[in-house]
Amino acid sequence: MKLFDEIPAERPATPLLDTLETPSALRAMNQAQLAQLADELRAYLLYSVGCSGGHFGAGLGVVELTVALHHALETPHDRLVWDVGHQAYPHKILTGRREQMPSIRQYGGLAAFPRRAESEFDTFGVGHSSTSISAALGMALAARTRDEKRRVCAVIGDGALTAGMAFEALAHAGHVDANLLVVLNDNEMSISENVGGMATYLARILTSKPYTLMRENGKRVLSRLPGALELARRTEEHMKGMVSPATLFEEMGFNYIGPIDGHDLPELAHTLRNMRDLDGPQFLHIKTRKGRGFQPAEADPIGYHAITKLEKAAPAPPPKIDPQLPPAAPDSPLPPAPRKYCNVFGDWLCDMAAADPRLIGITPAMREGSDLIRFSREYPERYYDVAIAEQHAVTLAAGLACEAMKPVVAIYSTFLQRGYDQLIHDVAVQGLDVTFAIDRAGLVGEDGPTHHGALDLSFLRCVPGMVLMAPADEAECRAMLTTAYHYPGPAAVRYPRGTGPGTPIPETLETLKVGEAEMRRRGSRVALLAFGSLNTPAADVAERLDASHLNMRSIKPLDREAILTAAREHELLVTLEENVVAGGAGSAVNELLAAEGVQVAILNLGLPDAFVEHGKPGELLSECGLDAEGIEASIRQRLDVRQKEST
Repeated sequence: MKLFDEIPAERPATPLLDTLETPSALRAMNQAQLAQLADELRAYLLYSVGCSGGHFGAGLGVVELTVALHHALETPHDRLVWDVGHQAYPHKILTGRREQMPSIRQYGGLAAFPRRAESEFDTFGVGHSSTSISAALGMALAARTRDEKRRVCAVIGDGALTAGMAFEALAHAGHVDANLLVVLNDNEMSISENVGGMATYLARILTSKPYTLMRENGKRVLSRLPGALELARRTEEHMKGMVSPATLFEEMGFNYIGPIDGHDLPELAHTLRNMRDLDGPQFLHIKTRKGRGFQPAEADPIGYHAITKLEKAAPAPPPKIDPQLPPAAPDSPLPPAPRKYCNVFGDWLCDMAAADPRLIGITPAMREGSDLIRFSREYPERYYDVAIAEQHAVTLAAGLACEAMKPVVAIYSTFLQRGYDQLIHDVAVQGLDVTFAIDRAGLVGEDGPTHHGALDLSFLRCVPGMVLMAPADEAECRAMLTTAYHYPGPAAVRYPRGTGPGTPIPETLETLKVGEAEMRRRGSRVALLAFGSLNTPAADVAERLDASHLNMRSIKPLDREAILTAAREHELLVTLEENVVAGGAGSAVNELLAAEGVQVAILNLGLPDAFVEHGKPGELLSECGLDAEGIEASIRQRLDVRQKEST
């Protein structure tokens, strides 16, 4: 295996890889060619992600597995389902999208995850974890129903296997005795340390055709002898148990093989070829190293989970010095960089924990993304990472709240969807004091429609007893988190990915009045009622149109008096939100005005009734008409229509 210590700045030479437009050609390759292909694939992966940015370490860790799977399986006739999709970049390279890889996650380019509309080799669209076994099982049962000869394979990571959904699918697959191959890519958890000669040797024996034939014939013979079949079964089970963690998966109905070295390409390809022809549920456990082959990523797999694209540095121009002014001192302090909203939350959580010993922090495997790193170190006894189990995270918080603790659930908007039933039945119905810090609200960018937080205002504001707020800037985010924390019931603060406008953040833990809007500018004719992140373009539009600008702050409850006053004093109300219009904050304003019997022209601007594609947030906001230019154009068009109607 070729090792790399830096990302190639220029496209590497990949003569063998360049001959592949589909995986069919690699099935005729010998071991030496497969090894060369894996080295070239890893080099090209490093180069392409350096050009585009994106998920990184997981793909490096499955280079050999990807080659072996496409070598052993007749894809796309055989179905290959990747869980989450972070590790699917090598798969995309091998399936006809090699030269498009530098466009991945960019506007108009390849999707960040497997997507059915993009390639026939992407058999199932993913983005959220722990869905692969369920999807693959459905495909396997469909093949059985239609009497089609095909193998279906799900590739799932040890992290994704922590979700209950994955175990539900495993149990069902064993029950229905489906022809399904599950490959566990174990790159982090210590499920087993038994990687080495004995485990590899056993894997070869247990998957060999002579052993399989002997096993089946032996069953028929032993079935005629009282007690002999059970004795043989127990002997085989105990032999496996001595060298591998087979028992759990065997009890669920799977034939367990492994663990084997997931970077030993010849052994991996041999094992997969043998398992391909076995009937019934099969489970292959492989051990890999995240970031394999790129030494910095192997040393820091969390830091290299994903990277931003490499910028090619231009030669620095000579400094221009005004002869009338002294040169700036070399140690002049730079202005502080804007803080990301997740950093604002991370600091607030630690400060609030210092002030209140009842605070408990909970995250479903989002410690780094939601910035609970400092909290986990300073308050380890009050920190719970429940792994990829959003449902459990929410109900755990409910149980803590029942015992007078103050749980804070840090979760992405798109992942809160997975815990919606628990939020309603376990938290809201009981009126429990749980604070939800909802990160990645709105358009998150390059990860696309599976990760955009486009629906949370709609699905949260209909929940009885829920308080829901969205900050206009970093300082307001901190104040809203404090406000939600002190509210004696379920409360949520939803904030976007990335940085805000750069507003200074106080160190105090002050609260806001729940449901009170802020008038930021008074104007005429038009009133902009802006929620959350769209307060920034609203300020520009208000200046251009001499419009009033209200920072609404709260989606539920709404500031009734502020809305009614705006309706009396303006001829057009414009609601602005980075959420779908259907059922969102603008709909809440419409409902209030209808209930009050107030008739006023209103324009609801927000995300469209469609799944927005991937791209930079600025590009996507522009496409949706939610940048300053788009908002202004929509308002002017509505005003022109009203003027024509009046004349």
